[in-house]
This record gives sequence, C-alpha cells and structure tokens, in this order.
Amino acid sequence: PGSIDLHLGDEIRVMHDGPAPVAVTEDTDYRTITEVRRLDQPYPLAPGETIHGMTRERIRLPGDLAGWLEGRSRFARLGLMIHVTSGFVQPGVDSRQVLEMSNVAGRTLLIHPGVRICQIVLQRCEGSAIYQGRFARQDRL
Repeated sequence: PGSIDLHLGDEIRVMHDGPAPVAVTEDTDYRTITEVRRLDQPYPLAPGETIHGMTRERIRLPGDLAGWLEGRSRFARLGLMIHVTSGFVQPGVDSRQVLEMSNVAGRTLLIHPGVRICQIVLQRCEGSAIYQGRFARQDRL
C-alpha cells in the first residue's frame, strides 16, 4: 500500500461557546479556549465547526523518515476535512497525531470513535533528525 490507515481515538477537543474574539498571536494557547471531551457517543460536528481529534495509533518514526497525514476521500466527499493544517509528521516523532477536523458541508456530520479517519504517507529524508518541538511526546489532546 502507498499509505497506512489511522483510526480516530476516544477523545476530542472542542471550542468553548462564546462570541469573544480570539487573539492570534505567538502567546495564544488553544487550551484556554477549548475543552477535552470523551467521544462515548457520536459527536455532532456542525457546519463550519472545527474540533481536534487524535489518532488511536502512536506514530514512531526514525530520524530518516517523515510522514504526511491525509484525509480519506470518502469523508472529504461528505465535507469533512481531516487535517486542516500541519499535516507534516516530523522525522523522529514518537506521539499520537492530532487531527484538526472541520466540517465544510452544509449539514451536521456525526463523528464516531474508532473510524479509519485518515492515512499517513511516509517519505524518506536525506540525513537524519529527531523532532524535539513542543508536541514531540504528545499522548493527549
């Protein structure tokens, strides 16, 4: 296969309700305007809404291998964008992957845990690197 399927985990992170504008600066922390919820039942993702999901699988890549997270076309055709930005998976990563999921359809989409929600496409790198950034060992939303 040209990619490896990944499944949606059991938690999502949703935005707090409220009309207050959010400053987009280097100091902005998404955790102050969101909350983690268990995905015990399907989540109704409203048109225009964005949530964070997380893969069930933990991705461990060596220093000479990177990856790209891609949505599955079956869900894109329904209006579900699986990874809005930041689809690059760094070489040397050892974490579960956060998915920025948005509904661009005109109707509510029900998000279910355990679904094969996306795929990772692997890419060899020249040289070797180990990602040591902010989300290097991410296990929770």
